[in-house]
Amino acid sequence: MKVYAIRGAITVDCDTADEVTRRSEELIKKIVSLNKFDYAVSLVISTTKDITSVYPAKAVRESGIIDVPLFSCVEPDITGSLPLCIRMLLTVCSENDDAVARHSYLRGASVLRKDLSDENL
Repeated sequence: MKVYAIRGAITVDCDTADEVTRRSEELIKKIVSLNKFDYAVSLVISTTKDITSVYPAKAVRESGIIDVPLFSCVEPDITGSLPLCIRMLLTVCSENDDAVARHSYLRGASVLRKDLSDENL
């Protein structure tokens, strides 16, 4: 049994409940579709301080895309950091010892890890 973590991030165009919900669902769908695992253990979601309209964790939970314990937090407010960003860290298990994490950095978040952005998949 292999336990591993999958990272992802996405930006929103504006802080509205609809936009945050859509982008949260988009990111978790992409993470799940890119990766093969037997079951998920937990999902940690962080947001930058400028996202206050809705919890992305609520959007993920209500979407039914994945059923795991969720934890939300706010990123540190660092000068020059990427604004309006949602990050996710999904911990999963696989019976396949050769399983590999395929990370997903979407929209404006692709600048965070150009080597892992979907443009390079």
